[in-house]
Amino acid sequence: MLVKDHMSAAPVCANLRDGLHQTYIRMRERRIRHMPVLGSDGSLAGIITERDLLRPRFVDPSPNASGFFALDNSRTVEEAMTPDPVTITPGAPLAEALGLFVERRYGALPVVDDAGTLVGILSTIDVLAACQAAIG
Repeated sequence: MLVKDHMSAAPVCANLRDGLHQTYIRMRERRIRHMPVLGSDGSLAGIITERDLLRPRFVDPSPNASGFFALDNSRTVEEAMTPDPVTITPGAPLAEALGLFVERRYGALPVVDDAGTLVGILSTIDVLAACQAAIG
């Protein structure tokens, strides 16, 4: 079982200058919790997670008119992301990704080719789906 057979190709990505609120809305609409972040040249610059967005320093502590807390959209993805994320290649065994998920408690890994170009993302859900298919 290889990463390339279970990854999500052409993942939804954020850009360094995207606002945090806008990014959170995109993640919620697409029902994802991890987004690769692309630099101005299109290269992988980092990864942003739902957990990153909800850090106290990025959330306005006073509820808005609807009673929900708001993210500060003047803050950018670049401020909240994890730069230079751990990546995996498409040809890597799925077991290698699983090891990283367990050991480092990651929820997703950007998948890059040998040139370092982003080609997909592999999440724990993708791995669980592969396991389910294998045993079920």
